[in-house]
Formats: sequence, C-alpha cells, structure tokens
Amino acid sequence: MLTAKQHELIRFIQQRLEETGISPSFEEMKEALDLKSKSGVHRLISALEERGFIRRLPNRARALEVVKLPEDAVMGSPKAANTNDAMASALTAKAVAPEPANDIIDVPLHGRIAAGAPIEAIEGQSSMPVPAALLGPGEHYALEVSGDSMIEAGIFDGDFALVKRTDSARDGEIVVALVDNEEATLKYLRRDAGRVRLDPANGAYEPQIYEPGRVQVQGKLAGLLRRYH
Repeated sequence: MLTAKQHELIRFIQQRLEETGISPSFEEMKEALDLKSKSGVHRLISALEERGFIRRLPNRARALEVVKLPEDAVMGSPKAANTNDAMASALTAKAVAPEPANDIIDVPLHGRIAAGAPIEAIEGQSSMPVPAALLGPGEHYALEVSGDSMIEAGIFDGDFALVKRTDSARDGEIVVALVDNEEATLKYLRRDAGRVRLDPANGAYEPQIYEPGRVQVQGKLAGLLRRYH
C-alpha cells in the first residue's frame, strides 16, 4: 500500500513524462504536492524507489522513470482514478517500459556569432541536443562562438552559446546584440549616457558604443557547451 502523497507523486511524474518527456524538477514536485520543503520530495521518491515503482536513471539530470503503477491507485477523486486506470493500461500494453529521453532537448543552431568584431548573423538549418538541466523556462537557441573577445568570461572560440530568446536585458548581462540589423555579437550589455555600450571580456578589445536605435537585444546567455578534441 502506498500513502496518498506517494500516489499523488507517482501520478504527477507519469503525467509530466507523458506530456513533455521530461521528469519534473524537485521544485515542481514540491509545489504540485503542496509540500513545505524538497526534503519531503526526497523521502517520497526514495520510498517509491525502494518499492520498485520508480527508478532513477544514472548519470542523467532530472531523470526518473515510472517502472509500474500501483494496482490500488483508485484513490481520491473519480478523475484521479480514471487517470490512473488509463496510465496502468498504457504501461501494461507495453512489453518493455520505454527509456524516456527526459534530459535532452533539441534547440535550433543558428550559425556563428562573433566574440570579437561583429560578424554577419547566419541563420542555420540544423539543431543540436542540449541537456535540459542547462536550460530554464522559455525559448532557447544555440550559436557557435567565433573569436576571443569574451575569454575572460570563460567563453572561448568554438564554444556553443545557449541563448534564451528575449528582446530585453539588464546592464551587466551577456547578450546577443544585433547591430544595424546585419551583424551579431556576444558581449556584456551596458547603457552609458544615453548610448548602448557592448563590452568585451578581453583587455585586447575596446568597447563598442552605439546609438540605442542601432542595437537590438536578441537573447541573453543561458549556458555554454564545449567540445574537447
């Protein structure tokens, strides 16, 4: 027998996996179950894992798999009971439980962006897989970094910048800035005396200063991916 909270949690995890392919975060589970702390979520997950209802996928962020649903899942409202019956039928119909791709998201890859003098922004036609743990809410895309003007911020030539799409940013944030609707660059955004200043993170480069109407923010840095050869 599972407790009401254990029933509620396994239903929530299964529903989220079916809807998005990504298991919910501990914060999302805490809010969904109206718990006071994440430690309560940890205890519930450990109990379900010990009883063989869920398992954690090793070396993967936010990776939970529902192995089976409880037979006595008819608890709470009729809607909850019907939901559990449907889930149980779906799992029973599959000979092998699916391996959820619940920590990888494909994001558009839009070519190269300058971390030096601005270069033309190239719209690509490909995508790249990104660990979901690196991305927060919102729409994201990736750009390959070209140049060395941001090396003191830990951003190197050949890195892939993961960018949250937005048209606004605060001073001091690293942004994708489109200059004169033609050229894009990755820089710190500053506003200075009515102008927009794009600051590098490399002492060998000078700041770029523009009138506000010449610069459009197209996103802000959310993460980085790096290949080692």
